[in-house]
Amino acid sequence: MTEIDVALALVVLAVALFDFTNGFHDAADMVATAIASRAMRPAVAIALVTVFTFIAPFTVGLAVADTVGTFVEIDPAARMQGETVVMAALLAAVSYNLITWWLGYPSSSSNSLAGGLMGAGLYALGPAHINWGLGALSQGSLEGAVKVVAGLLFSPLFGFLFGFGLMRFLLRFLRRARSRVERMFVASQYVSVAWLGFSHGANDAQKGMAVIGMMWLAGGHSDHFVVPDWAVALCASAITLGTLFGGWRIIRTLGFGIYRLRIVHSVANQLGAALVNSLATTLGAPTSTTQVVTATLVGNGAAEKPGHVRWKTVGGIVAGWWFNLPVSTLLGAGYALLYQLARQ
Repeated sequence: MTEIDVALALVVLAVALFDFTNGFHDAADMVATAIASRAMRPAVAIALVTVFTFIAPFTVGLAVADTVGTFVEIDPAARMQGETVVMAALLAAVSYNLITWWLGYPSSSSNSLAGGLMGAGLYALGPAHINWGLGALSQGSLEGAVKVVAGLLFSPLFGFLFGFGLMRFLLRFLRRARSRVERMFVASQYVSVAWLGFSHGANDAQKGMAVIGMMWLAGGHSDHFVVPDWAVALCASAITLGTLFGGWRIIRTLGFGIYRLRIVHSVANQLGAALVNSLATTLGAPTSTTQVVTATLVGNGAAEKPGHVRWKTVGGIVAGWWFNLPVSTLLGAGYALLYQLARQ
């Protein structure tokens, strides 16, 4: 096995670990409301999102992978630098995922990877190799780093607004409703949880595919960015396996730590988050399922009784979001330095 093949194998293993931790994190976010509202049993909820998370990457395009995989410009002639960027970014993302999981806070695997790529790209390649997307922005379109950051920053805002509006609508609809409507909502959980799992697999799994595509290019296996078919299967499987195991620490924070959840909150949360994720995937913009689900949940609570929301817990979660991108950027640069020293 050549040195290039060894590097590719290491990247594939690191991507599998990243996608596993991604699914581990996001499974908790997707099922927390259904479990906390007692609409579904934990095993059923986890199984449902697992199945639909796996199906999604095979049925949607790769627009998100193209966005993430091309905002740092990898030169096939500079194999060492490209390899450094990919490995350092993955290590940064996995490290931040594990730290926040241990603390019990929902973090963004997408922000962690984007920050890791940014920091490693700046250190190993320089700012000239970052596709900032400023030229396209001046012409009224989004691409490159601007598109990545816009998708990650604005999706929680839209999640909050969608969650707020949908909750207001449901509360008005339920004003004169009887118990049979609640039974209908329990049944609808199966649809909304499945859709949320599908939207998660469709968007989040593509980020690992993008990293493999970058390494495929850096290793000289292709002269342009492309995602091999086997990478789609690998990332779908790894993120699904992580989803299967879930993250019970985060379920406790999200499902029981913000406010007392009822079935109507669960339905509004899952539908609102799935809609935001699906719209972003159609546009090719990466989102953070963690942030979208959490922001939508806060919007649900604020629409009903703002005073019942535990804003201190929300503040701790949001503080973690603000630290996510800069800390991951620093980790990416630091791991790039260490990786280059280790290869010398």
